[in-house]
Amino acid sequence: MSFSKELKEELSKTENLSNKEAVKYELIGYLLSSNISIENKKLKFSTENEYNINRFSRLLSNMGISDFDICLQGNLYVITVKQNEVDKLGIMKIDLQKVNQEQIKWVIRGAYLGGGSINNPENKYHLELGIKQNAHAILIVQALQSFDIKSNIIEKKNEYAIYIKDGEEISKFLALLGANKSVLRFEEIRVQREMNNKINRIVNCESANLNKTINASIEQIEAIKKIKENHKFENLSESLKEIANLRLENPNASLIELGQKLTPPVGKSGVNYRLKKIMEIANEE
Repeated sequence: MSFSKELKEELSKTENLSNKEAVKYELIGYLLSSNISIENKKLKFSTENEYNINRFSRLLSNMGISDFDICLQGNLYVITVKQNEVDKLGIMKIDLQKVNQEQIKWVIRGAYLGGGSINNPENKYHLELGIKQNAHAILIVQALQSFDIKSNIIEKKNEYAIYIKDGEEISKFLALLGANKSVLRFEEIRVQREMNNKINRIVNCESANLNKTINASIEQIEAIKKIKENHKFENLSESLKEIANLRLENPNASLIELGQKLTPPVGKSGVNYRLKKIMEIANEE
């Protein structure tokens, strides 16, 4: 099962349906989502998730609406209810700018269940909430900001998507929804990804350093060969001859490794100085 499906299953199984206030505001969240449509005075909610359609139907039932139909259209579960049945509840007339933080949390959870999605965090961090109206999208973004969660809005086909792309922000969002199991799973994946990225950076850095060492070694060896071809090698000081011979014998050795082979041993900067001197001599006309 995908991470996205597991998350919605966990949220759909949240047992707070005896709390009428929570039910009311979660239902409002669903009704704000982009998966709600109105046709011929009928309100429709569609989803691929069977747990989600069951959750929505239970919210309706708990609010006193029992006259609705559920059917399967392709791979979508569709629930249809008369619009006037929902209108009688008066919930869409509630001023969401005046609700408290607990109530807005329920709205956000409903909005995510209604029109949210999340990518597999093993591949990339990306969470979205599809919202019908820009005003509602702005309100949710502001609410998330009050919970110290950063999000943004983009317009998509006359609808609006609230999105979060930062791993830490997504983790905080999942915690806000009350998806404790999914938070633990997400954090486990996030730690593994960061560890893998750190290992890759180390490997890439070491590879780059190795390439740098090899390229420098090739240039140094060419310089030594040039000095020998020009019969200047015997004119070098003993210290330069020693490092030159060591470089020829150890083409893949680092400056530190070369320095350890000298008698007496010399540090990296001392080896670098001698090899630079050899390069200068080789480039003399």
